[in-house]
Amino acid sequence: MAGPHLQQPSFLLATLKADCVNKPFAQRCHDLETVIEELPAKELHGIFPWLVESIFGSLDGIIVGWNLRCLQGRTNPNEYSVALDFLDPSGPMMKLVYKLQAEEYRYDFPVSYLPGPVKASIQEQVLPECSLYHNKVQFPSSGGLGLNLALNPFEYYMFYFAISLITQKNSPATHHVSPSNSAYFILVDTYLKCFLPTEGSVLPPPSSNPGGAIPSPTPRSPAVPFSSYGMHHTSLLKRHIAHQPSVNADPASQEIWRSETLLQIFVEMWLHHYSLEMYQKMQSPHVKESFKPTEEHVLVVRLLVKHLHAFSNSLKPEPLSPSAHSHTASPLEEFKRVVIPRFVQEKLYIFLQHCFGHWPLDASFRAVLEMWLSYLQPWRYAPEKPPQSTEPLPRSVSDKWAAFIQENLLMYTKLFVGFLNRALRTDLVSPKNALMVFRVAKVFAQPNLAEMILKGEQLFLEPELVISHRQHRLFMSPTLGGSFLSSRSPAVTDASFKVKSHVYSLEGQDFQYKQMFGAEVRNLVLKLAQLICQAQQTAKSISDHSAETMASQSFFSWFRFTPSEVNGSYTGNDLDEIGQDSIKKTDEYLEKALEYLCQIFKLSEAQLTQMMMKCGTAQDENGKKQLPDCIASENGLILTPLGRYQIINGLRRFELQYQGDTELQPIRSYENAALVRLLFRLSSQLNHRFADQMEMLCSRDDFVGRLCRYHLTNPQLAQKIRHSPVMRDRTSQHWGPRISLRFLASYRTLISLLMLYFLASWFYVGPVGCTFIILTGYFLYAVIMTFFFEGWKPHEH
Repeated sequence: MAGPHLQQPSFLLATLKADCVNKPFAQRCHDLETVIEELPAKELHGIFPWLVESIFGSLDGIIVGWNLRCLQGRTNPNEYSVALDFLDPSGPMMKLVYKLQAEEYRYDFPVSYLPGPVKASIQEQVLPECSLYHNKVQFPSSGGLGLNLALNPFEYYMFYFAISLITQKNSPATHHVSPSNSAYFILVDTYLKCFLPTEGSVLPPPSSNPGGAIPSPTPRSPAVPFSSYGMHHTSLLKRHIAHQPSVNADPASQEIWRSETLLQIFVEMWLHHYSLEMYQKMQSPHVKESFKPTEEHVLVVRLLVKHLHAFSNSLKPEPLSPSAHSHTASPLEEFKRVVIPRFVQEKLYIFLQHCFGHWPLDASFRAVLEMWLSYLQPWRYAPEKPPQSTEPLPRSVSDKWAAFIQENLLMYTKLFVGFLNRALRTDLVSPKNALMVFRVAKVFAQPNLAEMILKGEQLFLEPELVISHRQHRLFMSPTLGGSFLSSRSPAVTDASFKVKSHVYSLEGQDFQYKQMFGAEVRNLVLKLAQLICQAQQTAKSISDHSAETMASQSFFSWFRFTPSEVNGSYTGNDLDEIGQDSIKKTDEYLEKALEYLCQIFKLSEAQLTQMMMKCGTAQDENGKKQLPDCIASENGLILTPLGRYQIINGLRRFELQYQGDTELQPIRSYENAALVRLLFRLSSQLNHRFADQMEMLCSRDDFVGRLCRYHLTNPQLAQKIRHSPVMRDRTSQHWGPRISLRFLASYRTLISLLMLYFLASWFYVGPVGCTFIILTGYFLYAVIMTFFFEGWKPHEH
């Protein structure tokens, strides 16, 4: 959307719009590059808002634009490379941005599309703390309905680029696209490396001006009265650019305003969807979510976190002489020093808290988990390389990271407790869930990390001197007077005060801290360890069951029901579909996770042995199947909360078997319904007509009697019917020796018969010969099963 002072759409704009319909993508980009190179900024000014919207899509998501989130090199290599070249920091689009920046044009961005807390703050005429919005809010002219931000071309471009990750709806093709390979993901990485470099300085913007400098944004008078919470702080760009003539602008200052603006836009658009007040309200399960991040969104935020760690860790060591600092430290170096605590920490913490509390309990949480673990390990992105070692021992976390851990204590402790609560509600038999528990345990088990976290907790729990609320806000508020490049805050030597300030600034003065190494969290860890033991045994039982099933399968088993089919029982879960390799991985993940948890929380072997004994008490005599946790009462077994959890997540179950007449079982999904009913009528007629003859055959003591008893009787059912009038009434009319033809209604039986028929036809046996082969095979199978199960024991009358 352009401001009201823009001209009406020109002939150039109409031509470009027509080209979007009539010309291929590569040709359009080439023509745009020519237009940008040849035309002056005055003519390009009118097409800039349309061009930005045509690339990134409209703010309401109706116009898709170039659909950069679905554009990949493997599926569309030509458009992929053309789009990346056009939007590159040194490409035609950025040249257009800088050309317009030189003329100090402004473009309106509607406040209604800003993140919720920012929008609410501006609509209430309260100035947001982020300097990105200062001096930019304006009322619409001629009685318009909404507030707008007056943005310079660089801000306008980056606002659209960042918010397109949020506003553009997922298309059906998005679900089949790897986000890390999309053009959007690559552009985010490219912009971060360009404007937040880990080596050297930011490249100066290309310019056609004789002076070679692009004027920076100038301060504007606020168009509406604002009441700010906290003290106003001058942004970095105001201090270093606003009071300098644009012609003689310092190159270092030029890189600073673009770097700070880019980071602020990314953080605001991607993380600032929950304020502290909103976060505290969201703790209630009855509050409806206002914003739901996607997995792709989280992956992009993780990319930002990883790069900011690398950017911050590229800070040059401070000189030994204090007086040398003011002469040698560049604005970019100062920016690296405070980039994470000042711009990212609070918003990322609230964002992660929301994800931990509201993300679905499925494998997609892995993206959130890895983003959290990336933030917790800045040492992974440090420039120094680990020392070469012949032994593959885990690398110890250096003591120099103690300050980072203490100043981010809640990121480690409270979010760890949040993960424990999630893990206790997930199915740890699933390999993906087991992997997440393993990843967290492995990270926290790094040598020296648990000790530094414990030290941070001890600092927080130290008896504190009386700290007034005003002092607390003065120290930790992100709205300190002046830029972070102004005179530094006095060095705070009290580490305990730093930790307390960090915790209270994020959670408030009334926050009741739950110690990570306290008794309450330790009990949660013990519960998790117990669930890990149970999940290991469940995985082992599934593995054994699968192995037995595979071993018991034979050619003739296709012609009869297996015991599990007759009883309708099924003990598997997703592991049955994944296979034995994943079952083995699950066991390995859980075993290592348990080992790491023991290292972190100093769990003794006696405690583990006791847990293993508790896990084994519910096993049956074969040591394989476990009943859910129950309490015996007068009315039978009553499920405990743990037992309900075990049933819901498939960890344990009751063995339920069909104990009535097998002929009257419900029709199964693997049976043909019409055949089941037809064969039931046929077998009923045969049983009624030949009942006396079958009774006589089954009463014989020779081999024929044994053969008939095995295949025509069900002793267990007959015994139950004799002692249960209810079952006698519900059973079919004849419960003595009888013929059952229901197995012929099974789809696999039908398929087997067809296979045999075609096989017989192949050898020119014919239908009669085929029928003879089938009957002969079934007779041999019946004889073998009779010998195997009946033996030569005499018949008991």
